[in-house]
Amino acid sequence: MEMQYKVGVNGGGRLRRTDLAVRVLALVLTLAAAVVLGVNKQTTTVPITIVPSLPPVNMPVTAKWLHMSAFVYFVIANAIACFYTTVSLIITLATKGGIKKVSIMVTILDVVVVAILFSAIGASGAVGLIGYQGNSHVQWQKVCNVFDKFCHQVTAAMVLSFFASMAYLLLVVLVVFHVYKKL
Repeated sequence: MEMQYKVGVNGGGRLRRTDLAVRVLALVLTLAAAVVLGVNKQTTTVPITIVPSLPPVNMPVTAKWLHMSAFVYFVIANAIACFYTTVSLIITLATKGGIKKVSIMVTILDVVVVAILFSAIGASGAVGLIGYQGNSHVQWQKVCNVFDKFCHQVTAAMVLSFFASMAYLLLVVLVVFHVYKKL
């Protein structure tokens, strides 16, 4: 199970260049996803009825990513993936992919990052769906009709993170195909 990125007869140089390009893409996407959600904040005025016989009181309400643990997990997961990608790029460039144990470790960590990103997308998607539709069974009202900008940025961050997780999945598939071709 040898995974070499050295330039050779079997297209190893092309694999190495593809690996580096996909890693850079994953780095950009995870950084963008973390930043898009990490700076996400919207304040709006909401009429709140305290006593039914009195007119509603207008209260400013702020939605931040820090208010939901799923969004905190999402930002942290993407930040971890971004940091890992930076380290794996440095390691891959420094070793030129020629050290088998390092290549195996990087591939295993790629799989871990795929799992972390998919779980963060799932958690954020579940919370986002409740924000978009509400849940009448537990009397949770939808909030995306009030915090539309906030919800759009959450969606954009989730799409960016999804493409990043697909990039990591592609990295794993490339290595698997490369190893299979050598068998």
